[in-house]
Amino acid sequence: MSTLSVYHQASPELPNKVLTHGEDIAATLAEVGVRFERWEASAPVTAGASQEEVIAAYRSQIDRLKAERGYVTVDVISLDRDHPQKAELRAKFLDEHRHAEDEVRFFVAGRGLFTLHIDEYVYAVLCEKNDLISVPAGTPHWFDMGENPHFVAIRLFNNPEGWVAHFTGEDIASRFPRLED
Repeated sequence: MSTLSVYHQASPELPNKVLTHGEDIAATLAEVGVRFERWEASAPVTAGASQEEVIAAYRSQIDRLKAERGYVTVDVISLDRDHPQKAELRAKFLDEHRHAEDEVRFFVAGRGLFTLHIDEYVYAVLCEKNDLISVPAGTPHWFDMGENPHFVAIRLFNNPEGWVAHFTGEDIASRFPRLED
């Protein structure tokens, strides 16, 4: 089940609120400029599926997003607990960073924890299959796939180079809950 936990940045041990209804999650995130929607991930794919398989299975959703927002690059991140580089990939996304463009993810299998640092608040969004999240350009955030990852997410970019992170150098991500496996 998708959840949103909202914390004050000074209180990582206790969320101010926890939401589990998609409409409530979407409305709360919309207040800070983050798009969250429930889409239908109906094509069967599993963690570890190839990029080509996933893109072919979700071509219509990808084309819709590209037309809607002008995205030019699409890729897939697909990991399972047997991935040989799972620890390195997890570490890569765990530090707070931002992007010069929106970060769009459509989860078509599994789950991952997107955590956003906006003003004095931290928004921990547990994204699961069927969740679409779009984090506005410049928003500090981090992503946790857990010690034993199991997810497939389609990523869309305005930048032809794809995923380019600018790390903030802050240690805030280390103080907040991680994804429990």
